Amino acid sequence: MRPRITRLPVRQVRAAMAVAATATTALLVATPPAGANPIVYPAALQDAFFGTPADLGERQPGDVLEARAAPTPLGFPDTDTVQIKFRSTDSGGRPISAVTTVLSPRNAAPGRPLVSYQAIINALGLQCAPSTALYASNPLRGIRESPGLLIAIQRGWSVAVPDHLGPNSAYGAAKVGGQITLDGIRAAQRFTPLGLADSPVGMAGYSGGGMATAMAAALAPTYAPELELAGSAYGGVPMDIGEMAKGLGESAHPAFGLAMAAALGLEREYPDRMPISSQLTQPGRELRDRIANACTNEILTSGAGLSIADVADPAVGMELLDNPSVREVLNENSVEKVTSIPNAPVYEWHSPTDVLIPLNSITTTLRRYCDAGLPVQSEEVASPDHLTAAAIGLPGALNFLEARFAGAAPPSNC
Repeated sequence: MRPRITRLPVRQVRAAMAVAATATTALLVATPPAGANPIVYPAALQDAFFGTPADLGERQPGDVLEARAAPTPLGFPDTDTVQIKFRSTDSGGRPISAVTTVLSPRNAAPGRPLVSYQAIINALGLQCAPSTALYASNPLRGIRESPGLLIAIQRGWSVAVPDHLGPNSAYGAAKVGGQITLDGIRAAQRFTPLGLADSPVGMAGYSGGGMATAMAAALAPTYAPELELAGSAYGGVPMDIGEMAKGLGESAHPAFGLAMAAALGLEREYPDRMPISSQLTQPGRELRDRIANACTNEILTSGAGLSIADVADPAVGMELLDNPSVREVLNENSVEKVTSIPNAPVYEWHSPTDVLIPLNSITTTLRRYCDAGLPVQSEEVASPDHLTAAAIGLPGALNFLEARFAGAAPPSNC
């Protein structure tokens, strides 16, 4: 059950929104040919706030569409919460609406730092997104990084937590995640009641959230050049989603469910270019249907010990990753393959023994940034696994951002 919501006064909301002419816009979804296995999209949330306004096409990226005051999530004392729906852009350049949840210290001063934190959302269900998961009664369905977010708020910062997988919960689609992240920052700064218009801005995230953060950093110079970012801090990032898929799918793997979920998420985002469902066997379709609205734990449990050979047409198998259309999509959503360079300093951390992500892709990406003259601080943390490294590395990430907000010269170990 979603929390009871109190809408902000209409005048207050409208004061922060650009006035735009109205037009009717329909988002096009490809219709599968007769006999094909249809793409399974997530079940809609029963909350009108997440609906798409008719005049979306007339709005600009980052425009505030609607806002509402929300209850303080459990574990966030002395915190004010606002949810903002804003206009963003999908991977094909079409307008979409997205949501970010902004947590601020109670009675916070205007101009305080703003951090967009992209949470770990390894999910295909919309109820797993932060705007809902922050209020989950079951801790296993909540936001893993909540303690870290609270630390940031206690430093006097506002923290924006976007639903960076978008309206279709397109897990694995880093491009749309990066664009939603940047538009969420725009929206938070444009929403006048928050007092963030002149705030220094940073971004942070880990794992899948780190992928959205790293992609946002790489896209910022071209997608949102007006944003003045102080820096980005991200860890455990699968810089190349294609290489990660190979690692998780070639043979039986305990985390195969994540690879399956990423394939299905990319299919949702690229219905004409990712022929996933049409290549699934009956067991593969059963797995797809089982995880189509699932969060992390259900996805991992359902896919544990499987490989692509267990779910795909044997005539296709791993060769699907070499399909030109699929390869193009994977490259488009791999930070390593994006040619643009971030325009703000980067702090990166990972475990040197992390077997879940391709470590060589991190090295290649950061080397390219260093060669371009970008200050990069890369840290290896002493951690035996992927998730533990998140907690170990987060204090360093927050300290990095705090120094950027203070105007200190960025460190670099290029």
